[in-house]
Amino acid sequence: MAITSYTQVRPAAVQATLVDNYLDFTAGNNDWAQQYLPDLMEKEAEVYGKRTISGFLAQVGAEEAMSSDRVVWSEQGRLHLSYKGTVVTASSGLVEIDTDIDGLAQTTTHGIRVGDTVVLSSATKTLKCYVSVAARGASAGTHDRITCLPYAQAALNTGSTFADSDAISIFVYGSEFSKGVDGQNLANEPSFKSFENKPIILKDTYIVSGSDASSIGWVETSGEEGQNGYLWYLKAEGDTRARFSDYLEMSMLESEIADTSSTIHDATGGLAVNNTSVGTEGLFAAITSRGHESSGVTGVNASTDLAEFDAMLAVFDANGAIEENMMFVNRATSLAMDDMLAAMNSYGAGGTSYGVFNNSEDMALNLGFSGFRRGSYDFYKSDFKYLNDKGTRGALNDTVNNIRGVVVPAGVSSVYDEQLGTNMKRPFLHVRYRASQTDDRRLKTWITGSVGAATSGKDVMEVHYLSERCLVTQGANNFMLMN
Repeated sequence: MAITSYTQVRPAAVQATLVDNYLDFTAGNNDWAQQYLPDLMEKEAEVYGKRTISGFLAQVGAEEAMSSDRVVWSEQGRLHLSYKGTVVTASSGLVEIDTDIDGLAQTTTHGIRVGDTVVLSSATKTLKCYVSVAARGASAGTHDRITCLPYAQAALNTGSTFADSDAISIFVYGSEFSKGVDGQNLANEPSFKSFENKPIILKDTYIVSGSDASSIGWVETSGEEGQNGYLWYLKAEGDTRARFSDYLEMSMLESEIADTSSTIHDATGGLAVNNTSVGTEGLFAAITSRGHESSGVTGVNASTDLAEFDAMLAVFDANGAIEENMMFVNRATSLAMDDMLAAMNSYGAGGTSYGVFNNSEDMALNLGFSGFRRGSYDFYKSDFKYLNDKGTRGALNDTVNNIRGVVVPAGVSSVYDEQLGTNMKRPFLHVRYRASQTDDRRLKTWITGSVGAATSGKDVMEVHYLSERCLVTQGANNFMLMN
């Protein structure tokens, strides 16, 4: 037996505890109550609003069904060719390509070709050069090498500009060819990186004895479409349901993939023995692995805070430069940012678009966001209860590594969905849940026991909750943790 959604709620002619006349007050499942019982709904919503921490993913993400044990997607790499390398022989212009600009080792392939023009820079010098040789997989070492001939001087070491073993950055800015010669005979294909995540199964149960089930509340209702009769609810069950809803969100934030050496793979608590894929990648783990971390705004003083904030902007500039971003921060960070913005004498000004909120500042304020513009970026700041609540992250003693806020890009990004075999536009952050034509596991609820329509000989009523889901963090290089 399953507790059905509001669209299937049917009041009973008599006071009978049936599965299709159960009144669910959980946020997202209360549309029937909002329509027909506004006074009762308002009271319940007020209680939940003070006690739950859910809402983060509802504000920045979306939910989408999946039918397999994992979700796989591919993200296109940087458009422009940029690398880190080492000067091997400055006198001849020999340079070794070590990694791409993001640190990925370039052992056999790079995109630099003969005829390309590049910029070489060290900690103190910059030179523009012509690439005369671009060897791939033919170096004495494990990395490819190119020969760079400077435009402005005879060799890289002329005037002590560069020396052997100097660490350098390289990027391609164009090309140059003589009259009448062939063009490039090598094409640069777009680079893609594949990522994946797997859903986890979460469960909980609420149990009330047959005797105590007398605490059932009854609501008599009548509607314009014939919804006449009785609905029932259990107030205490709502607390369990609300806590489980929080766990769904908290798991998507905190979860990690178990290391292969972890003994969790052999645990007896229901995890499969020798399962090499235990856990799931939550938001914090994804940002730590593929995104950016910053101290953020520390609240030292307004000028220092502004410099810290601008340092964050420099990181965004070096990546996707997503113009609209959501900021979810703890109380101390929120106040520090308020002081910073007040000192700028432009709080809420600067042409903030509020595009995320249908260009409505009033909508943003009603949802608890304050918007401001810095440089070319719009930010929408909100206090994040999860970071303040003493029952969650607000209780952590680690003041050095504790998370003070998270910056999430707004809007969508284009990825290649390997399951569907097509390019898709999806929110940067969204939840995927298991579902099929026969079973929707986004949030399942069902009742067993002897109360009402009996399903067993137990003198109890058991309400079961289950969800199978994972988080997809697309373009994690556009996210930032403040810690």
